[in-house]
Amino acid sequence: MSDTVTKPTPEMLEYMMAAPVGDDVFGQDPSINALEEKAASMFAMDAALFCPSGTMTNQIAIKCHTQALDEMICDVDSHVYRYEAGGYAFNSAISVALIQGTFGKITADQIENRIHAPHDWLPRTSLVVLENTCNKGGGSYYTIDEIKPIRDLCNTHSLGLHLDGARLFNALTESGDTTEQTGQIFDSISICLSKGLGAPVGSLLLGNQAFIKKARRFRKVMGGGMRQAGYLAAGAMFALENNIERLQEDHKRARQIEQVLQKKSFVKGINPVHTNIVIFHLNEKNGAADFLDKLAKKGILATPFGPESIRFITHKDISEEQFTYFMETIDRW
Repeated sequence: MSDTVTKPTPEMLEYMMAAPVGDDVFGQDPSINALEEKAASMFAMDAALFCPSGTMTNQIAIKCHTQALDEMICDVDSHVYRYEAGGYAFNSAISVALIQGTFGKITADQIENRIHAPHDWLPRTSLVVLENTCNKGGGSYYTIDEIKPIRDLCNTHSLGLHLDGARLFNALTESGDTTEQTGQIFDSISICLSKGLGAPVGSLLLGNQAFIKKARRFRKVMGGGMRQAGYLAAGAMFALENNIERLQEDHKRARQIEQVLQKKSFVKGINPVHTNIVIFHLNEKNGAADFLDKLAKKGILATPFGPESIRFITHKDISEEQFTYFMETIDRW
């Protein structure tokens, strides 16, 4: 159904239960401190902040980068716009300028056309948000070379550049770009650890020291100041140390699913498959609900992505036997 359903392995649970803990609000949880230091070092950034969710890290970042009556620019299908309950308006009192990108990816030229002149009757453009990989885009990803013109544009117009890196390691696994390159090009980065990496809970927000100090205060006011959360941070640490390289297997399986679907008469089209997300479109109008019901009766769960669209996601908790059963079921459809 989604890579958000992944569960800790026995090895991860053992590692978590052995974690030293303290009070993170006081900065005294050694496991959280170690995770934040490791993540910041990986991305060559000053500091990091452990939070319960990627929605929280994104919302804190938007709050830190903007003031009331500002505006952020993002793709029309971006998570910060579609799936965070309008938090940009509620938490930060800003508006949003939407761009119709290509499978969730936007360009510097498109962004430049949405930057407002400094008139008092217009919101002040202050932030650009990119998503990597792009969920609604079918797991498409930006390369560093594609981001550089956007970075240059943001520098020219004094705009913040935030990355919603919900599946960032999936992107880096495919692009070959490094964590250090990514850290150098963004002002802030959100990293989810509970999807393909398999940690049970948690996301990280990265930035410079002043940014993270400000973010820590907003985390508290949003209710994200946790106490002995080092047990969760240990799971995230285990994920970073053990589960990145295996993402290649998820991508390989997603491409195998694409190959099978291409032969099926019930499929009208498939978004290009780049990482671990497969989005395809059915020939039958309003057929997604019926298709999902038939899948569920065979023990297979998926996600509707529109009246005629379905999303499959591969992840580490799908065994070889389960994947074989899934592929045979679809092949016989």
